[in-house]
Amino acid sequence: MRKHFPLRGGLLQRTQAWVRAVDGVSLDVYPTETLGIVGESGCGKSTLARLLLRLIEPDAGRLTFGGEDVREASPPRMKRLRRDMQLVFQDPYASLNPRLTMEDAVAFNLLVHGTPRGEARERARALLGRVGLDPRLYGRRYAHELSGGQRQRVNIARALLLDPKLLVLDEPVSALDKSVQAQVLNLLQDLKEERALTYVFISHDLNVIEYVSSRVLVMYLGEVVEAGTAAALAQSPKHPYTQALFASAPSLDPDRRLDRPPIAGDPPNAIDPPSGCRFRTRCAFAMPRCADAPPPLRPVGTAHEVACYLYEADAAEVAGRR
Repeated sequence: MRKHFPLRGGLLQRTQAWVRAVDGVSLDVYPTETLGIVGESGCGKSTLARLLLRLIEPDAGRLTFGGEDVREASPPRMKRLRRDMQLVFQDPYASLNPRLTMEDAVAFNLLVHGTPRGEARERARALLGRVGLDPRLYGRRYAHELSGGQRQRVNIARALLLDPKLLVLDEPVSALDKSVQAQVLNLLQDLKEERALTYVFISHDLNVIEYVSSRVLVMYLGEVVEAGTAAALAQSPKHPYTQALFASAPSLDPDRRLDRPPIAGDPPNAIDPPSGCRFRTRCAFAMPRCADAPPPLRPVGTAHEVACYLYEADAAEVAGRR
């Protein structure tokens, strides 16, 4: 998948440059698994989430859901497909209509798909109760009357109302404090087991990703630099960027105190990214060849891939065994 956004300027508002938000990301999501996507702010995670649901159109690439080509779907068919694909947004307040009560906000999805108002409200009340909000207390309240955690529960209920198969969660707990994060994450885990859901879970928090995910993609500046099971990445991160992410995670262990930052500098501009490996300008192991061509994503073990020239020998050994 690829998505570049034009930057326009001048008197005639002509395109002067392109922001390479998502630049050649390939992924598979298997039924009932949780695929975690992690990376710094600005690496293209949220753009990728919207591409997966075709809320924005990709510039190139192929997108299939259950064997059906989503990009070729007509508007009526796309409306039906969206019953099976739902998104939980990052900001639990901005994604709710301030003029609707929570009961009506959740029921709105069913109304759009032609369900009678009385039935829609009844199902909305039942689902509010399932996510831990008593509909008698919270059903007639507005968004400003709820806490952040309660709003996010409403967003989860709204996404589940149509009985989807796939839930794309874009930083669903990043705006919440730690105690509320744990409650929402445990709720998501319970709902996943009950409804046999498939999650694409996007976050910049490695602890959250490791807790909820079965497989993880690590993104940097619009590209995937490492992929593998959550256990493999936690035990042996390969890419220097992934290693820096894990080293940056806060720890209460005084023996793990850092004397210097694990990663230096800011991410390059997505308008004009570095040639070759995009991480090379911040990498302590950069070689001259890193500037020539981007390293491909290669297998370095069972269910583990990395895009880095440091592991060419490992990749060749894995390929030889196959």
